[in-house]
Amino acid sequence: MPDTFIKIASVTVGSGTAATMEFTSIPSTYTDLVLKVSARSGSTTGTNVAITFNGSSSNVSMRLLYGTGSTAASLADSTKIAWEQSIASYTSNTFSSADVYIPNYAGSNYKSLSFDDTSENNATLAFAELGAGLWSSTAAINQITLTSSSANFVQYTTATLYGIKNS
Repeated sequence: MPDTFIKIASVTVGSGTAATMEFTSIPSTYTDLVLKVSARSGSTTGTNVAITFNGSSSNVSMRLLYGTGSTAASLADSTKIAWEQSIASYTSNTFSSADVYIPNYAGSNYKSLSFDDTSENNATLAFAELGAGLWSSTAAINQITLTSSSANFVQYTTATLYGIKNS
C-alpha cells in the first residue's frame, strides 16, 4: 500500500492554449508514479489526451472499456495510449478528469499503466473510461508528454505528477 505521495511537478496551461504538457527529468527515486489530469480541448469534435514516455510514441498498446451515456464498448489500439477529454461543445467551463497509475516506472521491464477518466458534459454524450496501456520498452521513464489530439489544451488545463514511495 502506498505510504507517501510526493508532488514532483505540476503544469497548468496559462493564458491561451498549449499543444502539449510535459514533465522532464523525472527522478528514479520512487516506486510508482501517479498522474492526475484535468483537461479540456478547444475542439468542437471528439478529441483525446495521448501520453508518451521519453519522447517515444512507438511500441505502445492499450485496451479501453468505455461508456458514452448510450453505449458501452471496448477497443484496442496499437498506435497510442489515450483517453477522452472534454471539448468546447460540452458544458461551459467543465473539464475532464483522469487518473493514471504507472507502477515500476524506473525498472528494467516493460512499462504498464492503468487509467480511469471521465469527460464532463451535462448532456447525453459524455465518456467514462477504464483503460490499461503498455509501453514495450525497458528504459526507465524520465519524461512524460501529454498531447491533445485535436486543437490544443485550453487555459486552466492542469496535470500534476506524483511519486509514490512504499514503506
